[in-house]
Amino acid sequence: MAAHKILVIDDSRVIRNMVRDMLPPANFEVLEAADGIKGLEMIHQQKPWMIMLDFLLPKMSGFEVYETLQQSPELSRIPLVLMSGRKEEVTSKIGEPFEDKYFVFIEKPFEQKELITAIKRAMVLVQKRPPITAVGATTSPRDVATPESADGTLIKRIEELEAKQKLLEQQMASQQKQFQQLVDFIKKKMK
Repeated sequence: MAAHKILVIDDSRVIRNMVRDMLPPANFEVLEAADGIKGLEMIHQQKPWMIMLDFLLPKMSGFEVYETLQQSPELSRIPLVLMSGRKEEVTSKIGEPFEDKYFVFIEKPFEQKELITAIKRAMVLVQKRPPITAVGATTSPRDVATPESADGTLIKRIEELEAKQKLLEQQMASQQKQFQQLVDFIKKKMK
């Protein structure tokens, strides 16, 4: 299966690298932009499958990028995850619930499980979005970037990875318990 392009627009290299490390490279190709202007350029050039957008960016804010995306029928159909370390900054410009605006908010810093959940929710929300057409324009399925059947396969793969992660966490907890029992046994024998 071809990798899905996720564009991470964030001025923090740490966040961009963190997202790259949290996603399976076989399923995702992470593209990066360090500011809003470069991010918009990459959106037009690369046609990403999903956008992860920091709200506070240099040169052009994440809010301005968001507004630009919303004005385009094609670009507004790309699943969007908005990120910020301060939710109040976002809610001061974009009222809640965010789901009504067809994007997912994730607060930084975030864990892998939160990221995967946000990606899945963004995919579902964009599917619920009604088609946006300009007056007198017609929209064919080829013109709109809608999730394809491959997205269902991707969701299934993500769910499988989550199940494996949960199993590994259970195995680690079991091993930690066994290790502690072994340590306790050794301590008793040494007395």
